Amino acid sequence: MNSALGTPELSIVIPCYNEEENVQGICAAVTAQAELHAASHEIILIDNCSTDRTRALIRQLCEEDGRVRAIFNNRNYGQMRSPTHGIYQAQGQAVIGMCADFQDPPAMIGEFLRLWRGGAMIVLAQRRQERTSVLLGLARRVGYGLLGRFADYPVIPNATGFGLFDRAVVEALERWNEPEPFFRGMVVESGFSLALIPFDRPERAAGETKNGFRTLLSFALSGLAGSAKGLLRLPILLSVWAGMGAVALLIAALVALMLDGPVWPLVALTTGTGMFATLLLFIGLIGDQVRLIGERTRGVPLVIEEERLNFADRT
Repeated sequence: MNSALGTPELSIVIPCYNEEENVQGICAAVTAQAELHAASHEIILIDNCSTDRTRALIRQLCEEDGRVRAIFNNRNYGQMRSPTHGIYQAQGQAVIGMCADFQDPPAMIGEFLRLWRGGAMIVLAQRRQERTSVLLGLARRVGYGLLGRFADYPVIPNATGFGLFDRAVVEALERWNEPEPFFRGMVVESGFSLALIPFDRPERAAGETKNGFRTLLSFALSGLAGSAKGLLRLPILLSVWAGMGAVALLIAALVALMLDGPVWPLVALTTGTGMFATLLLFIGLIGDQVRLIGERTRGVPLVIEEERLNFADRT
C-alpha cells in the first residue's frame, strides 16, 4: 500500500465536469494501473463546478483513499485553464493528464512510464484516426493546416493532450504564467525530448461529451492564438503583396499614359490598392504591439479554488 504522504513517483490529474457516471470507475481503473506500474502515486481530481453528484462522489473517493486528492473550483473555468491548474498542483516526478470519460485509456499508463524511464521528458498519445463528421473533419484539417503554416513550433496532429510530463517540464511551463494555456502546444514549444504513442481512441464510457462545436472552436482559436503568435504579423506580409500590386498598377498607369490608353481607372486602382496596403501595414504593427503587451502582462490566475481535500501534507 503506497503512502499518501511524501512525494509520489507519479501524479495522475483528471479534470471533471458532470462526470457522476464515470468518476468512480476512472479512479478505480487508474488506481489499479498506478499500483501496478508506479512505485507510488497520487490522483488529483479537479472539478470545474459540476452541477450533478460528481463532487459528492469525489468526496467519498477522498475519504476512502488518502492518495486521491480533490480541488473544487469556485466556477467553471473552461477546459484549458482547469486541467492545467490541476497539473501544476501535482507533485509527482512524472505527471499524467487524462480525461475522466475513458476516452484516454488507463491501460496506457504503463507504456507512458516505460518511455519516461527510458529518457523521454514528454510522452503524448496520438490518435490514429478520428471518428467525426465530414464537416468537423474538414474543420480539423483546416485548423491543423493553419497551425502547420503559421505556428511558432511544430504541431502534432491528433494529439489530444493525453500524456505524461516530467517534473522539470511542468515546473518550466508553470513559470510561463500563461493566462489561457494551450497545454498540448506549450509542451511542444518547451523543446523537451518527446515521444509519441499511436492509439485508437475509444468512445465515452458514459454520459455526454462536453466538447460541442463551440468548445472545439474555442480550442482551435486559443491554440491558433497561443501557438501562432506570428499570425499577428500576417497583415504586414499581406501589405507587402498589396504594395507590390500597387507598384505594378502604377507602372501600368504610366504605360497607359504614354500610349494614350485609359489612365484614370488604373490611377484609381493604384490609389485604392496603395491605401489598402498602408492600412494592412498599420494593422499588422498594432497586432504585433498587442502580442508584445500580451507577453509582458501575463499573471492572471488560472482558477480560484473553493476547497481542497487531502492536500494537508503539502506545504
